[in-house]
Amino acid sequence: MSEWLVLSLAMAAACAVVLTIVVINHRRLPEDDDPSETPDVIEYMTMMIGVVYAIVLGLAIAGVWEARSAAQETVRQEAQALHEISARAQVYPPAVRDRIRADVDAYVTYVVHDEFPYMSNHSALSDTGTELLEKVRRSVTDYQPANDFEGQAYQPLVDQVAVADDARGARGQNAGATMPGVVWFGLIIGALVTVGLIFTLQIRRTGREVLLAGLFSALIAFLLFLIWDFDAPFGRGIAATAAPFTDLFPQLVG
Repeated sequence: MSEWLVLSLAMAAACAVVLTIVVINHRRLPEDDDPSETPDVIEYMTMMIGVVYAIVLGLAIAGVWEARSAAQETVRQEAQALHEISARAQVYPPAVRDRIRADVDAYVTYVVHDEFPYMSNHSALSDTGTELLEKVRRSVTDYQPANDFEGQAYQPLVDQVAVADDARGARGQNAGATMPGVVWFGLIIGALVTVGLIFTLQIRRTGREVLLAGLFSALIAFLLFLIWDFDAPFGRGIAATAAPFTDLFPQLVG
């Protein structure tokens, strides 16, 4: 069964139960019942809806911000691993060392100048970047150490390649939007209901009330925009950047 169908049935069932209870309770009231003696339920409902929606907005903002921070951390791990490969290759013969560093430099240059824009437009990693990282792997793993000193450096280099590959995979998983569609449905409906409650309270056209209503609506719109902007860690304005690469390889991207 589709999740949207389950959601629709659950919402319809909840509404039906509440309306049924209201109708039954209304029929059981005596004719001399005075509703003015009971508290006004509209104020309680308005307050609770505002509180619940504020909690949902806060959780959504925290979730997308955490996803953005995690995406930036994967970039840092990938850049650090590649920097370690380039530095630890110092123990190898000049020809091997230069080949490894050239492959690392080519990969970093491509990631900074080409793959980050590609991720922003396609929400996925590029095949060229995968091929360049595989070339780095082959440069490291295909060399057979000539002595014990080189042999001691070989396994750490292989491990750093694995770390870079794992971080690249995590970067690819974070390339697209992270917020499920059903959450966006709840956020938008909740915004409409919350702003719509302004009119249930008989808002007047005084300057103060109109100003507060406008500011409240603008605040809701701003928070929804903030969630949307953070939702794609590599794709929109406040996105994860290639700063770790540029910091560790300034000679390539300066």
